[in-house]
Amino acid sequence: MLPLNPPTDEELTRRAQAGEAGALGLLLARHQAPMRAVALSLLGYGPDAEDAVQDAALTALRRIGDVRDPAAVGAWLRAIVRNASRTRLRDTRETPGLDGLDHLRLRDDETSHPEQLIEQHAMRDWIWDAVDELPPKLRLVLMLRHFSGITSYQEIADVCEVPVGTVRSRLNQARGKMAQVLLSTANQTHDDAAALTEDSRNEAVETLQASERGQLPQEISELWPAESELVGPLSRPGARTHPVPVMRQTLEFGVRQSVRHVVASRDITIWEMDVTHNVTDHAADHICPPTLAWLMFRENRRVQKLRLIFPVPVSTGPAGFPEPA
Repeated sequence: MLPLNPPTDEELTRRAQAGEAGALGLLLARHQAPMRAVALSLLGYGPDAEDAVQDAALTALRRIGDVRDPAAVGAWLRAIVRNASRTRLRDTRETPGLDGLDHLRLRDDETSHPEQLIEQHAMRDWIWDAVDELPPKLRLVLMLRHFSGITSYQEIADVCEVPVGTVRSRLNQARGKMAQVLLSTANQTHDDAAALTEDSRNEAVETLQASERGQLPQEISELWPAESELVGPLSRPGARTHPVPVMRQTLEFGVRQSVRHVVASRDITIWEMDVTHNVTDHAADHICPPTLAWLMFRENRRVQKLRLIFPVPVSTGPAGFPEPA
C-alpha cells in the first residue's frame, strides 16, 4: 500500500543536501525506473546499462549539494545517467566512475589528500563508512581511482601489482557494492517507490502466467488498452502493433519468460526477464536472447508504449522471436 503523504522530491533533496543518506536513497529508489530507462535506451540491455545507473547513483552521492532546483532533481538524475552512458559509448578516455566529470580530478594547485575532496560534501562520513565496509582489495582500487591523484587503470594496476583487467573488475564490484548500500538505505523507511515496485512485480508475474494460460484477466487486460503500442524490433514497420498479440506469438514459438528484476515509478516500468525456449536445435541458442527487458511508459497505470530491449551486441538481432502478424 502506498503511503498517504510521501515526502516530495524537493523535501528529500533538501534532506539529502543536509547529509541524510537515507533521503538520497529514497530519491534514487523513486527515480530508479526513469534512470534505468535512459541507460537502456542508450546502451541496450546488459551490464553496461547497470553500471551506468550505479555510476549515476554514486555521482548523486558526491554532487547532491550541486542541485539548485530540488523540485527538479529527477531531471538532474536522468542527466547524470545520460552522461555516464555517453561516456561508456565513447570509451575514448578513462574518467572516474563515481562522477565522470573533470572537476573531480585533482588539479596541480590542489592538495592530494583525499579528505580535501570529501570534506566538500555533506555525506562525507557516510561515504567513508561505506568505503570501509568494502573488502580490502576493492577498497584499495576505489580509493586510488576516485580519491587520489592515481587515477589511470595502468597506474592502479602497477600499484596493486595486478593486471589492468583485474583493476577494472574490482572497480566494477566496488562501485556496485557502494551503489547497493546507498539504495538499501531506502529500506530504512517507507516510500512509494518500494510499494510501486512490489505491485509491479506482482503484475509482471500475473501477466506472464495469464499469458501462458491463454487468457488475461480483466484487471490485467485493462492495463493494455487498444492504444497500447509495441515499438522496436518486433513491431510492424509503418503500422501500429499491439503488444498482446505479439505476447501470444512468442509463446506459440516456444519462448518463455520469467521475471528477474523489476523497477517501477508512476509512469515508467521496467521488467527484466530471463528467457528460455523449447527449441531443441542448439543452433537456436545464438538467436534467442537469454535475457531482455520490457520498458513500459504508462498513463494512469495503463501501458501506452512498450519497447523490448535486447542484449547488446546482438549480431543477428532478435531473430529467435516471431515476426508480428
